[in-house]
Amino acid sequence: MAPTTPSGTGSPTAELPFSALILDFVGVLTANAGPAHRTWCLAQGLDADAWRHTLGRDPEAGRLYTELEAGRLGQAEWNRQVAPILGLASHENLMGRAWAGVRPADDMVALARSARQAGLAVALLSNSFGLDPYDPYEALGVWELFDVAVVSEREGIAKPDPAVYRLTLDRLGLPGEACVFVDDHPRNLPPAEALGITTVLADGAPDTTTRIATLLGIPATG
Repeated sequence: MAPTTPSGTGSPTAELPFSALILDFVGVLTANAGPAHRTWCLAQGLDADAWRHTLGRDPEAGRLYTELEAGRLGQAEWNRQVAPILGLASHENLMGRAWAGVRPADDMVALARSARQAGLAVALLSNSFGLDPYDPYEALGVWELFDVAVVSEREGIAKPDPAVYRLTLDRLGLPGEACVFVDDHPRNLPPAEALGITTVLADGAPDTTTRIATLLGIPATG
């Protein structure tokens, strides 16, 4: 299948093996968030790993995060309920404060731009953590990369639910075999593979972007 040509991108190239690149957000389009979260925690007088441990190990914080991802809980309310679990007095824009030091992954952003210039569609498939008051996609300047954006909060479903992958393909208007999906969580890959999507685990290896570009048959940068 020849690639679709998103508005404002280059002409499709019939020889390209895929028509679309589907990207996760955290850990793919962002640099490793861990150092920024640890720095923030220390600035708040918390243990360096308080953010990671609270979200990953505290049952109530974990439940609230799941509700946030699925859009059943707004970010402002999540902030209000999680701040005391962390031991913080202020809940105002908690998510935005914790994420303020996280930066985009410049190499993957460049790859997304290169893909669009080559005529591929680029989609976001992200388990979100709220959009208001802090919009992480706006803060890191990535909204403009996408022809299609599937964000769990808006859809009410999150990875690894197979329905969210089918929704992404429907919005792209493409079969799974025409797409490559990049995610940093191994558990999110099998549902995509079951739909015929070629998957790449973003495991932090320095050659990840180059490997994806080679798979797509495009330059790593535009």
